[in-house]
Amino acid sequence: MAVKVRFAPSPTGSPHVGNLRTAIYDWLMAKHEGGEFLVRLEDTDRSPDRYSPESIADIEESLRYLGILPDSWWVSGGKDSPYIQSERLERYHKVIEELIGKGHAYKCFCTKERLELMRQRQQELGTPTGYDRRCRNLPPEDSARYESDNLPYVVRLAMPLEGICLLRDAVRGEIKYEYRLQDDQVLLKSDGFPTYFLAATVDDHLMEITHILRGEEWLGSAPKMIHLYDVLGWEQPVFAHLPIILGTDRKKLSKRHGATNFRWYMEEGYLPEALVNFLVLLGWSTGDENKELLTVSEIIERFTLQGITEHPAIFDYEKLKWMNGQYIRKSPSGRIVGLCIPYLVKAGLLSSPPTLEEMAYARRIIPLEQERMKTLSEVVDLVGFFFRKLDYPNGYDEKAVTKWFGVAHLKPLLEKEVVAFEALPVHPTRVATTGQTVGPGLFETLEALGKERTLERLRNVLNRTS
Repeated sequence: MAVKVRFAPSPTGSPHVGNLRTAIYDWLMAKHEGGEFLVRLEDTDRSPDRYSPESIADIEESLRYLGILPDSWWVSGGKDSPYIQSERLERYHKVIEELIGKGHAYKCFCTKERLELMRQRQQELGTPTGYDRRCRNLPPEDSARYESDNLPYVVRLAMPLEGICLLRDAVRGEIKYEYRLQDDQVLLKSDGFPTYFLAATVDDHLMEITHILRGEEWLGSAPKMIHLYDVLGWEQPVFAHLPIILGTDRKKLSKRHGATNFRWYMEEGYLPEALVNFLVLLGWSTGDENKELLTVSEIIERFTLQGITEHPAIFDYEKLKWMNGQYIRKSPSGRIVGLCIPYLVKAGLLSSPPTLEEMAYARRIIPLEQERMKTLSEVVDLVGFFFRKLDYPNGYDEKAVTKWFGVAHLKPLLEKEVVAFEALPVHPTRVATTGQTVGPGLFETLEALGKERTLERLRNVLNRTS
């Protein structure tokens, strides 16, 4: 059986790092098995607080940035087109008609007010909350009358009232659910749009998806989807529920731990290969705990569902930053220079676009700090002194000035240094020429600054000290 997997994001905002981990797993599985990776847009929730059309571009950009381009999606098209669910409504309505006709679904005319009172009553009694199935056995004449009166309705799945549902999960093994505990899930909303349960199941079948990889938070919906496959007579795909991602405090990853939207990591300057390496290890193991830095080709070669664990994964921001720093150091300096230029332009340290002279200068400067970078955005603070005009004492580190300029022999020292700075002590020279106490090797720094800038800065300090 040829493997075919899908990533199905919703346009609700910038992609969450957890969702993109799923996309990476899908892509890796397709690559490892020589299968197909498709991406479709699940945009059937049209509520204003959930539907964000502008986030579609974020989804596209995130996948391109990571280098996990789909074999087919709404951008390139493909044999399963369309890949946007709002353009596939006719298919869902056809399945709804079939389900109602066979008695596996029914129209529910209950109002929001009645449902709310029902939930309140259930909570007061301490009973499980869920639809009480009032409309499930509604007489046909009542249903027809309500429809003729144009009363709004939803369509619900008629779940079995007894029996066991068995999920054979590729990660968690066999899981049993009692059907009597399952709610009659809404499949079609009153606005004519399907819910996730219906749309995802129909699309996965029609698109011939063989494996469904999704977060463990969706485990509770498995019996409803399995029942849909059963009553429609469709072959069930392999489910693999991925471990939840937690913060270092072992609570569900959220904004209180740090950024969770992927765009932030792109903007901060995390390299795509570092992000892929880090995210893939959140719930998957190579079997070799001593090897953490893996190339994409190594990951593709080793990736299998058997390597996915059940245990929660810990998102350690410091670990990601460390890993990114490793990849920056291993990268060719020319690549890092090119990636850092936009940060320097944005900070006003280079022209937009940079001149040829500025680019030549940047190519000398940036590699000096490549070893110290953990994110590309740090380049502004690390090399800023090379580009800013230093006007002592403005722009100088006060602690550095106090420590290294508070000596009686400073002025004669700098007078000599202007003539032959290479023979004089290091620290006053570093502070005078950079305004800081730490940085790359002094002589590499002076070489990068060049003779004119170095002398200008030394004379500037010399002329303003007593």
